[in-house]
Amino acid sequence: MSYVILGRAIKNEYLALGTIFSAVGITMLATGGKKEAPAQKPTLAQVKDSVKIDASSKYVPSQHSVVTMMLTCVPCVPARALCREEEEFIKNFIAEAEKDSKH
Repeated sequence: MSYVILGRAIKNEYLALGTIFSAVGITMLATGGKKEAPAQKPTLAQVKDSVKIDASSKYVPSQHSVVTMMLTCVPCVPARALCREEEEFIKNFIAEAEKDSKH
């Protein structure tokens, strides 16, 4: 079967191929272009500078968030130690994680 378009008979296969190629072409044009480079992860020193650990901080991170922060080096909210003993534990934990990351 064929359709008459602008006075010419055009077969169904050509219409189907034209539709498919047009859809693919428009999609490629829309998604093409210059790609932005991914952002670099901050260094461990930058993370340490951005995270304050003392007894007067406002936020209490869970153990999971501290471990995640050390593994991904992503800055997070300041940690809040409830007492000096907990503050020392957090500092020791970070020191051990730094030693492990150097290997």
